[in-house]
Amino acid sequence: TRMWSRAAWQYRASLLLTGTAQTLSTCLDLAALLVIYSQVKTLAGFTLPQTLYLYGTTRLAFALSDVIASGIETLSDSIRLGTFDIMLIRPVGTLAQVLADQFTPKRFGKLIPATATLAWAIETLPVTWTPLKAAVCVGTVLCGTVIYCALWVLTGSISFVATDARETANIITYGGELVTEYPFAIYERPLALTMTFAIPLAFITWQPSLYVLGHRDPLGLPTFLQFSPPAVALALSALAALVWRSAVRRYRSTGS
Repeated sequence: TRMWSRAAWQYRASLLLTGTAQTLSTCLDLAALLVIYSQVKTLAGFTLPQTLYLYGTTRLAFALSDVIASGIETLSDSIRLGTFDIMLIRPVGTLAQVLADQFTPKRFGKLIPATATLAWAIETLPVTWTPLKAAVCVGTVLCGTVIYCALWVLTGSISFVATDARETANIITYGGELVTEYPFAIYERPLALTMTFAIPLAFITWQPSLYVLGHRDPLGLPTFLQFSPPAVALALSALAALVWRSAVRRYRSTGS
């Protein structure tokens, strides 16, 4: 990571411009959300500050996971070019090498608008903050980051069997970020349940945020799910580690 950062810093103007572009592209999504609320007072029963809280927590969690784990997007290229073979003989775990591969500080650009939005939402929300609610808020971001990182690894592992499946993986990672920015109440019940129990996107920010916001669950799911993100993050991380090790064991060199 240090090597890639030093290499990127040699081109300071390019790094600053691309980092700024990352920040502005995130602001565009926020602008779209503000446009929606310029036409309505609530969205599926959620006010603007409440939705911005959802937006801020999921954006911050995804931005942190992007800094940590989005390097796995280069895995398909490494496998195709044969450079993954080199990682196998180094005295460092292959996953750590893949995550650090082609790291760039421009990824930090996404953290700025996400943090600012969450701070504004917390300041604006009519919520009586207690130690438990504050802990759930912090835990939402941390557990969301872990869940996103696990999804990066799980979807990235597809590259071992289909090297051109990056777009398929992005449906879960980038697509997951998009759907979790909004209240799950806007989705049809079958889709919302799928994103809760099949692909656990609801545990990134939706379920714990219901407790913080004091909002009833529109799907009528049990209240204990609002406190389950740590367990989901742990289980998904274990699954991601298992899938990764299994994929690496079955890997066969391209021969290039």
